[in-house]
Amino acid sequence: MAEQIIKPDVNFINDIIAAGGESVKKCFQCATCSVVCNVTPEDNPFPRKEMINAQWGLKDRLFSNPDVWLCHQCSDCTAYCPRGAKPGEVLNAVRKLSIQHYATPGFLAKAVASPKALIGLLAVPVIIFIIAIMMQGHSFFPEGEIIYAEKFMKVPYIDVIFSAAALFAVFGFIMGISRYWKDLTRDMGVSSNPWQRKVKGPMIAIIFETILEFITHKRFKKCEVTKDRANTHLFVFFGFVGLAITTTWAIAYLYGYEFFGIKAFSVFHFGESPYPLYDPMKILGNVSALLLLAGILQVITNRRKNAEKAGAGSYFDWLFIGIITSIVVTGILSEVLRLVDVRMLAYPTYFIHLVSVFFLFAYAPFSKMAHMVYRTTALVFAKYSGREEKKF
Repeated sequence: MAEQIIKPDVNFINDIIAAGGESVKKCFQCATCSVVCNVTPEDNPFPRKEMINAQWGLKDRLFSNPDVWLCHQCSDCTAYCPRGAKPGEVLNAVRKLSIQHYATPGFLAKAVASPKALIGLLAVPVIIFIIAIMMQGHSFFPEGEIIYAEKFMKVPYIDVIFSAAALFAVFGFIMGISRYWKDLTRDMGVSSNPWQRKVKGPMIAIIFETILEFITHKRFKKCEVTKDRANTHLFVFFGFVGLAITTTWAIAYLYGYEFFGIKAFSVFHFGESPYPLYDPMKILGNVSALLLLAGILQVITNRRKNAEKAGAGSYFDWLFIGIITSIVVTGILSEVLRLVDVRMLAYPTYFIHLVSVFFLFAYAPFSKMAHMVYRTTALVFAKYSGREEKKF
């Protein structure tokens, strides 16, 4: 075997501990974690080797290792670890540090991971929306019928603000994933597992297969200790999908009417909001919101129920959960308060909703929402390089 020179980074070990992997030093390499894991490949399984690298502070090996993201934090390894080393929590900490490593700009990723920076991060959208309201000459508590888009925040302002936030997020993801893919492929090797092949087909086919696997949460369903996560994640995922379709539908209503002169017909109400509750777009939005609410409440319940075995989760995890909860709760309340005509509560609630949505999407490349993109990229690489489960 060729000699290898390793360069331990004590500071990185401390970073892992500070990021939620405080139990990393308890590991004594018994390999129980790799044995009980149901999603690890048989060829060079995880997370034992990742725990070694974490204990030695070998951050380059961890950041360029797709297995860090192939881990779905089932927490089977954490529950069965005889030393209480919590490999699932350690790898979660490494994933957070990985996002910080690849993020552009990097200071935002560190800010999102720090409780001390929360007020500053929230201040950005708060100030933006306050300025937007003042530019329109609107009151913060408009008189008369509650119409958010006309009396509080006109659609063009919302479109400009959220389009800018989306472009910023897309740029952040492109820069981060490009750097990550470069590291993944730098020393790419082919699995020695005879059941695997380096390339299973065209890259587009690999990406499509990976997205399909992600949507169905196939790997999540193999978890044991936190097996309910598959269903809760699906609720959250499809709740988001439904709301995304609803938003696109609303844009079609607004601009279809404004630019193409499409008028309301049957149950389809082209034109400006508010829309009646029986409109199909409104029905989809309300059902999706309830689906998302059910999913995120179940996520919270499961985390508390499994806290002793799987770990309570870090600030980084709970910030993401909190923002989603804020979005769905304030979104539902905004509609309810409008319908019951409680003006003094409706507009502040809608303001909080706008701030929460901005926070989620503008900071997406730096928050736990980035897991969706980095994990998908790692899964694509796993299929491309043969780094996946044995097939019978």
